[in-house]
Amino acid sequence: MGLTMAEKILARAAGRARVEPGEIVTVEVGKAVLIDLSFVPTSFLRSEILRVKDPERVVIVFDHIVPARDVQSAEALKIGREVATRLGIRRFHDVGPDQGICHQIIADYGYAVPGTVLVCPDSHTCSAGAFNCAARGVGGPEAVYAACTGQTWFRVAPTIRYLLEGAPRFAVSAKDIFLHIAGTWGDHVNTNVEFTGPYAAAMTLDARRTLTTMCAEISAEFALFEADDKTIAHVRARTSEAFEPVAPDPDARYEDVRTIDVGAIDPMVALPDTVVRNTRPVAEVGDVAIHQAFVGSCANGTLDDLAMAARVVKGRRVAPGVRFIVTPGSQAIYLEALRRGLVRTLTESGAIVTSSTCGACAGLHLGALAAGEVCVTASTRNFKGRMGSPDAKVFIASPATVAASAVRGRIVDPRELLRRKRPARARSASAP
Repeated sequence: MGLTMAEKILARAAGRARVEPGEIVTVEVGKAVLIDLSFVPTSFLRSEILRVKDPERVVIVFDHIVPARDVQSAEALKIGREVATRLGIRRFHDVGPDQGICHQIIADYGYAVPGTVLVCPDSHTCSAGAFNCAARGVGGPEAVYAACTGQTWFRVAPTIRYLLEGAPRFAVSAKDIFLHIAGTWGDHVNTNVEFTGPYAAAMTLDARRTLTTMCAEISAEFALFEADDKTIAHVRARTSEAFEPVAPDPDARYEDVRTIDVGAIDPMVALPDTVVRNTRPVAEVGDVAIHQAFVGSCANGTLDDLAMAARVVKGRRVAPGVRFIVTPGSQAIYLEALRRGLVRTLTESGAIVTSSTCGACAGLHLGALAAGEVCVTASTRNFKGRMGSPDAKVFIASPATVAASAVRGRIVDPRELLRRKRPARARSASAP
């Protein structure tokens, strides 16, 4: 019996020929990524760590509480800077031009190497699976252990394979495909996910990252794409590390294989409090007025996402009483959005474009919600209290849907604003 992608990577990292679902294996970690929350006063890490196995395999990214929102945050960032200096960690992304949300930074700098293992204490670390990397969020102590020893452990999980076929309808994106999966099949607890098929191969790397990032919301262990020419070119342009991608064996054993015709999916929305079996086509949501709209986060803060939001709002104004907040995934994305005029378009519409941070997505700063407020967001999750008050309501949708809703002041199908003009029918010579 052959192996899935996750099984192949874990077997290689464990120095074994094969692994089986249910086994617990100790593996070598290719990258251990720490974040600013690793250094807050309640953290296991703080300044007590004495050494790391290999500073070149450790990355520190400040993303959740930057720029410092209060004195406690400032103290945490100060400790993080001291630790990076003391341990000789040069892959350090502080406030400045190289800063961003950790999963975007992992993508931008080629830290996710195909065929290897990556860990980070942020739950959306599965994002890096778009690069054929077995990436997973782990607890704070486990992340520190991986940085110090170069190892961690996993229980090998069975895999569900999604075969993506067809072509998406107008204004349907990777976020809508994910919301369809979450609504149709629900939780994927203790399972890995593979995405293959003709449409998976056609997806941009940003779109693939949206899909793998969101797999944290259905509790998947690892979420993986095969490495193709796009993947390999992206990674080779950013790292000199040697790597060997993996593909599933033809006779790999799966818990289930599911085929999705992406052409049958409409723009989707997750209703408040969970995405699991709680999604609907936008047309079925009803008349929902909003107070806030948000485009950003590790799932939808890419240049493609900002371009889509700008396309929707160009020449229009955000509805009165609506706060439209846009957060680029990294400062590099922000700079490119400036060059392309996207920031100007968004700002002229009435949007606020912030620095790169997890702030509004995690209800930390730059967009927390008050009791009774309603937000439609292109970020990652919507459980009670995620974006602020537990008495707020949070709907999840694509950047196109969010931007259209910001203009209309209520949740709407983006095709209402993006409807393509049809060419006028040519008249025949005999037509009246």
